Amino acid sequence: MSATIHHINGDDNISPPSLENMMKLVAPELNRVNAVILDRMQSEIPLIPELAGHLIAGGGKRLRPMLTLASGRLLDYSGDRHHKLSAAVEFIHTATLLHDDVVDGSDMRRGKTAANLIFGNPAAVLVGDFLFSRSFELMVEDGSLKVLKILSNASAVIAEGEVNQLTAQRQISTGEEQYLEIISAKTAVLFAAACKIAAVVAESGEESEKALGAYGRNLGIAFQLVDDAIDYVSDEETMGKSTGDDFRDGKITLPVILAHSRGNDEEKKFWKDAMLGHRVRDEDLIHARHLLKKHNAIDDTIARARHYGRIAIDSISSFPDSNAKSAMVEAVKFAIARAY
Repeated sequence: MSATIHHINGDDNISPPSLENMMKLVAPELNRVNAVILDRMQSEIPLIPELAGHLIAGGGKRLRPMLTLASGRLLDYSGDRHHKLSAAVEFIHTATLLHDDVVDGSDMRRGKTAANLIFGNPAAVLVGDFLFSRSFELMVEDGSLKVLKILSNASAVIAEGEVNQLTAQRQISTGEEQYLEIISAKTAVLFAAACKIAAVVAESGEESEKALGAYGRNLGIAFQLVDDAIDYVSDEETMGKSTGDDFRDGKITLPVILAHSRGNDEEKKFWKDAMLGHRVRDEDLIHARHLLKKHNAIDDTIARARHYGRIAIDSISSFPDSNAKSAMVEAVKFAIARAY
């Protein structure tokens, strides 16, 4: 992987991009968002805050709420409406994670035991439902039908994306077009919504809404492409989940699609058997990694992520230079250079 690392960062003497500047930029506002999150995850039913807190306080970067706040800074928005809306975005994200872990049968999430293993699948699903409901309460309190439309639509599209992924699972015939539809729905749409709602509350106009929506959408695609690549090459400490989960779950991601399409008949049979769950031993994962390297599937997936990253950065090029703009550009670079 050393060649890949150098290729991403370019120069060994340049410090890798991080979210540090964005975190510093929005730190005071993020504290207010966290206060809303902590307040609204409370319930008279003790299991709800206990289970929600396991994930919400479990080391997540709060990237999506930070994008809402940073987008507000980019537009010089001085109000506070986006604090509750950032919390709504995080609740939507957390709810989908709880549901995902049940569907996937995950063992780990953010480096900790997955909530469904500790509390059980029924509790994880129901607390996810509770968080979705809380997010809609926060949207209604904001009072903007446009914001409500953006976030409610994002919630529906995420669910569609998850169902689409479920139907594609273990189907080696899944192509790049369907894969991109899946990640655009299950990941990118919430990134886009998180950025776009800042332009709505800032009343900065349709062009700003489109630009920030495009930034978030393309950042989200790049983010998921990298996630899908490093599932095969990173370690559990970096990923915060078990390495090779996608392989064992039969998820058809771009690295697999590329390696399968470029492979010979024997390799194609291996991928088909593996995705059907017949080749999931540790040595099978090692062989899968060998095939991915042989056909440049990981490098090409990351190259694709860079492509979407450039589109994201270009989407906000018309905004004046500022600390917020620099932080949002660096967030794209961080998304691509993650885990390297």
